[in-house]
Amino acid sequence: MKETVLIIEDDKLMRITLEDALKGAGYDVTAHKTGAAAMKIIEQDSYDVAVTDFRLPDMDGFDVVRKITGRKDVPVIVMTAYGTIKDAVEAMKLGAFDYITKPFSLDEFLLLVARALEIKRLKEENIRLRKDLSRCCRAPNIIGESAEMKKVFSLIERVSASDATVLILGESGTGKELVAATIHYRSKRKEKPFIKVNCAALPEGLIESELFGHEKGAFTGALKRKPGRFELASGGTIFLDEVGDLPLSTQAKILRVLQEKTFERVGGTVTLTVDVRIIAATNKNLEEEVKAGRFREDLFYRLNVIPISLPPLRERRGDILNLMEFFTDKYRSMLSKDVRFSQEAVNALLAYDYPGNVRELENIIERSVTLAAVETIGKDDLPSFLQGEDRSARSLHLSDVAADAERGHIKRVLKITDGNRSKAAEILGISRKTLWEKMNAYGIG
Repeated sequence: MKETVLIIEDDKLMRITLEDALKGAGYDVTAHKTGAAAMKIIEQDSYDVAVTDFRLPDMDGFDVVRKITGRKDVPVIVMTAYGTIKDAVEAMKLGAFDYITKPFSLDEFLLLVARALEIKRLKEENIRLRKDLSRCCRAPNIIGESAEMKKVFSLIERVSASDATVLILGESGTGKELVAATIHYRSKRKEKPFIKVNCAALPEGLIESELFGHEKGAFTGALKRKPGRFELASGGTIFLDEVGDLPLSTQAKILRVLQEKTFERVGGTVTLTVDVRIIAATNKNLEEEVKAGRFREDLFYRLNVIPISLPPLRERRGDILNLMEFFTDKYRSMLSKDVRFSQEAVNALLAYDYPGNVRELENIIERSVTLAAVETIGKDDLPSFLQGEDRSARSLHLSDVAADAERGHIKRVLKITDGNRSKAAEILGISRKTLWEKMNAYGIG
């Protein structure tokens, strides 16, 4: 879906020029010549960013900024003539995102719009993470009840109160980002930004600009000073995901931030100081990367202050059933569908090895619930790689998997009943004696 931009500009030529430039850049654009017309439409439709001239025939920039920011979470860019820069700065105090002085180049304008959208996306991502955390951290055991995960929860609890650097290790899909966000939102920095950076996704030529920012004219296309992710995270936490993919030259600068809390923007000479907590994550073996000369040994030791290792899902099979129930409830609610998995489908899901870990399990559940045409999702409704009987991904007997699932389910019911075995047996549909025998067999205290 295209991102949307609202333009408010009474000069016809300028309005058409900006509209054409934005459409050419791939945006969906709506343009109006009066503030009143724009205010009417913004009540009916949502926009990702608004651009307004400061002087309009029916209202000034103060009114526009006040009305838009007071009702919508939309960044507002103010276009102003040189003589009214003071007014534009005042508009920023009212909530405007930034201003641009006429005359300006279209490249400069498009960069500013892109920057506003980037900040908006970061804010929305933080909101999404907060919602995810409200679901999973309300009761951490919803993620897992295995001994391996209890160790992880214990570490999270202890490290959240400190400012120590954390290195999260684990395969893709094990939940490294969620652990990082949990630590941040349980820390004293929780009201400050949580900025995440996927180091593997950044083009090598732009990594330092993204992390540390750049000055105007630092390189071709640097038409305006841009703050980097470390500046955006000031007072909060920066999450360096896939840190093992950073080039050696950038690793040296990250080391300096860790040691001295200082850096310079690309093309700049002023040394900036930043108060930020660093949480890093990787699916690589950094000790092996150090031996191979691809990762700095000194940076590894600075990052590895408190390591948290997330086990792959295949090593905590007792958690699979609980995760299945959680994700099924989640997508049933989201899609308003009253569906369930047949026992045969459940068995197939329990037997799978999940090379993509929790993320893969969630994707399978979402797909199955979304495509379900009947109330019961059968084995034949699962992805084809789960339907065959002879699956190389199966590493445990079905009886072993079922036992792990049963053990986890009994523990969960006992927790719900605060250890009351009579109530637990009633919920489970078994006698108290049978419950006692199963607890004995599974080593449940």
